[in-house]
Order: sequence, then structure tokens, then C-alpha cells
Amino acid sequence: MKPVFSYELPRNLQQSDPELAAAIGRELSRQEDGLELIASENYVSAAVMEAQGSVLTNKYAEGYPGKRYYGGCVHVDEAENLAIQRLRRL
Repeated sequence: MKPVFSYELPRNLQQSDPELAAAIGRELSRQEDGLELIASENYVSAAVMEAQGSVLTNKYAEGYPGKRYYGGCVHVDEAENLAIQRLRRL
């Protein structure tokens, strides 16, 4: 049986919103080409940007690891526990 409604989500930002992708690309160039002296701005690594743009952003995880208000937080708990363990070593 064929679905009545079939829609494939765009795979990336360039496909889904080229104008926004271009604006973000220009901001990346601005950050790479200059030195910003505004204290509240911070430059993060590609790894940090990758983590912030990961599927973890889709999950609402209020509370603390093992004591969340909503279910399905096993992997969020795992990531948060990793951060806690690493900070304790500092």
C-alpha cells in the first residue's frame, strides 16, 4: 500500500533554505577573516558546533541525569554524565 502523503525532508540547510545558508556562510567568513574584540562573543571549535547541531537539540531534557521529568532521555543523560565526569577532572 502506497502512503497517501509522501514528503522527503531536505537533507541539509543549503537544500532547505539557500538564503539562510548563504547568510550563515558569510558570517563564518566574517569570523574567520577578522578578530572580534567583543567580550561576549566566543569562537567555538567545529566539534562544538557539530555537537550543538546534533540530534540532542531535538530532545527536551529538563532535570538532572537519571531524574528527568520526561522519558526517553537515556542518551541525553549519557552525554551530560560525560560532561560532568570531564569537568570533575579539571
